[in-house]
Amino acid sequence: MSTVADKLAKKSTSKTSSKQVRLRLVYVDFWSAVKLSFLAAVALAIVTVVSFFLVFMVVQTTGLIDRVDEFFTSFSDGGVSIRAFVDLPQVMAFAAIVAILNLIVVTVLGAVIAGIYNLAVKVTGGLLVGFTSN
Repeated sequence: MSTVADKLAKKSTSKTSSKQVRLRLVYVDFWSAVKLSFLAAVALAIVTVVSFFLVFMVVQTTGLIDRVDEFFTSFSDGGVSIRAFVDLPQVMAFAAIVAILNLIVVTVLGAVIAGIYNLAVKVTGGLLVGFTSN
């Protein structure tokens, strides 16, 4: 009497013929690269905004902002307060500006890299990639 487990064990020990294919990547579609880099940039922008928020909350909770504010007010005789410049709305506005700039830069960088790769393929012949099937 053979069980299902025995049949599966026989299947896993038998050698399956796998075919290996070697392909050459000779073109990267410009718009696909732009879309993919834009999605990566959106993810990076979200991570940027969340990390700015978390770092600000940790710094505020530890009281570091108050200590730095006391340090600067001791030098400026109370004329300059860091607290006026470093508050949650200002930090989040700065995070949004950084995230938008990163979004633009990463998207453009993805497009430039795709263009450079397509130009380099003409000289090098492309990237050789091997695939196998199960």
